[in-house]
Amino acid sequence: MTTIQRPVGELLRQWRERRRLSQLDLALSAEISTRHLSFVETGRANPSREMVLRLGEQLDVPLRERNQLLLAAGYAPAYQERKLGDPGLGAVRAAVRQVLAGHEPYPAVVVDRGWNLVDANNSIAVLTEGAAPELLAPPANVLRLALHPDGISPRVLNPGEWRADLLARLRRQVESTADAELAGLLAEMRAYPCAEEVPDVEIPGRGDIFVPLRIRHGEAELSFFSTIATFGTPLDVTLSELAIESFYPADEATGAYLRQQAAAGGSIGTGQTETATT
Repeated sequence: MTTIQRPVGELLRQWRERRRLSQLDLALSAEISTRHLSFVETGRANPSREMVLRLGEQLDVPLRERNQLLLAAGYAPAYQERKLGDPGLGAVRAAVRQVLAGHEPYPAVVVDRGWNLVDANNSIAVLTEGAAPELLAPPANVLRLALHPDGISPRVLNPGEWRADLLARLRRQVESTADAELAGLLAEMRAYPCAEEVPDVEIPGRGDIFVPLRIRHGEAELSFFSTIATFGTPLDVTLSELAIESFYPADEATGAYLRQQAAAGGSIGTGQTETATT
């Protein structure tokens, strides 16, 4: 199969338009002339390696795509892409495991750019319990696991608003990265059935401050909110695409339930989710 590489100027123009910037806006932020930027975009001027990197930085282009810009301009990639098991990322792996272990007895997961499960702590079983084995097999995709009819969705008590939140999050990521695989995942997620109406815009009720995940676990009804952490100043493609999502009890009853389960020394779920860390 022959891959056709588009000119770097065309790619830069598409990223500029995706960020809704005029040529003047980008030229000012990159400290170059509008005329020179125009020449680069139309192919009348060949940008230097430093210029490609500067424009990529100003356009907030993901590191993976910055490498593609460099290749299109005839330069070698600037950013390495090492697997998480690489010895050079040992400190990263240790930090990730520390975060996951420290979050017990509450669930936490590590995902890559495609929402594939990279790692998780033992408490994630409270969310994944009952899901079809094929959805848990590496590389498990956490969005597919969340919304697939054979995943955790039958136990979710607010499927409409939870689905709307996940789809909105994925849609924003597609718009930001222009990733074709993520766009395909979004189309797949939208095709899954939902037992409730999915709101176009979430309007908070009195006292609401976030969309919770309300899920049944045995006879208990648990409620969670989550936070997402990423690595600051990454210079490696793999590292730049990792995210840690940590789930917290949204009410005291949920927190007490999880702490009691942990104190009893038993597994919260029926099994531990398999993860892929290499």
